[in-house]
Amino acid sequence: MPGKSTITVHADREVQPSRAVAPPIYQTATFWAEDGETFAQVAVDPRGKDFYTRFGNPNHAQVAAVVAELEGTEAAMVTASGMAALTTAVLALVSAGDHVIGQRSTYGGTASLLLKLLPRLGVSTTQVDQTDPDSFAKALTPRTRLILVESPSNPLLRITDLRAVADLARAHNVLTMADNTFATPLNQRPADFGVDLVWHSATKYLNGHSDVSAGVLAGPARILDRIWDVGLLTGATLGPIDAWLLLRGMRTLPLRVPRHNTNGLALAEALNEHPAVTKVHYPGLAAHPQHRLASGQMNGFGGVLGIEFAGGFEMADTFLGRLRYPRRSASLGGVESLAVHPASMWRGMLSEEQIAESVPPGLVRLAAGTEDTADLVADALAAADAALAEAATA
Repeated sequence: MPGKSTITVHADREVQPSRAVAPPIYQTATFWAEDGETFAQVAVDPRGKDFYTRFGNPNHAQVAAVVAELEGTEAAMVTASGMAALTTAVLALVSAGDHVIGQRSTYGGTASLLLKLLPRLGVSTTQVDQTDPDSFAKALTPRTRLILVESPSNPLLRITDLRAVADLARAHNVLTMADNTFATPLNQRPADFGVDLVWHSATKYLNGHSDVSAGVLAGPARILDRIWDVGLLTGATLGPIDAWLLLRGMRTLPLRVPRHNTNGLALAEALNEHPAVTKVHYPGLAAHPQHRLASGQMNGFGGVLGIEFAGGFEMADTFLGRLRYPRRSASLGGVESLAVHPASMWRGMLSEEQIAESVPPGLVRLAAGTEDTADLVADALAAADAALAEAATA
């Protein structure tokens, strides 16, 4: 099997309809056919590339080919965002009366899906402690059809035992979906542990340049075909230019991820010793309660860490304001470092009670980019020093 860098450069060669070395952008809404028989066939081909761009596009097919190869799955498909990937898949796989299991520690958008959208559609949901594999078994009901997992989780970097959950689900004929955004297929491949479907906010690491909103799904073709059918109805279509930018970003994924891993670990180790910090959430730290599990299912630990400040909300806010390189911004996974205060960011998604159950008020999520490691560490330590000094004089 070729290496990851070779895959990202060449896995789409068979679906590249042009002889151009740099793939063209197929900026067209529709395609013509030579005859009626061909037209009738391409109109029903699932995840096609040359009928109508809502059905598929050559740029979509190229991204999908690379993602499927990286994730080790039979097929893949693209959507307009990570949330489009999640919601389209869930709408395709469950119906009124069904039950879905998710995690308590999870991305705010996923939590909103579980807490707000699905109950409105007659689908019951349960959120469990992902650090306890038995909690998934206890939550199972005869109506459970789907388990959603996220590992590492956003923003507490908690780890899910992917194999344990996948084995449990398969024994009960339940599908599993894993959000692999934080890890990327370079650091973790959920399908290797038996997970049925993998999804990403491709806006993050897969693209890597903070200039695209996109999502991807990877898994068996038969399941993706069901999701694609629903995607035609929801219209969660990725534009050709965005697909082209995503493909270009993925070409360098194997070059970027090792630097993210290095920077994330260096920041975690440095801040873990700072007196302003009460806890660093990062699975690469030996002190992380799930470090052994993370080491067994991950090749690297990524660039995202959660930092809890002793001074709570105010100290976290001061730290963010004193950072020179990471900018206060949502998102992550780009070449530039970004930092955000989840308790503030999620106010539009979740209630104050739900936020309090999900994240500490003094938590900062720091997403390390690809800057020089020494510069990021020095900047973070200086900001922490300033936050501590300001708290002492308040």
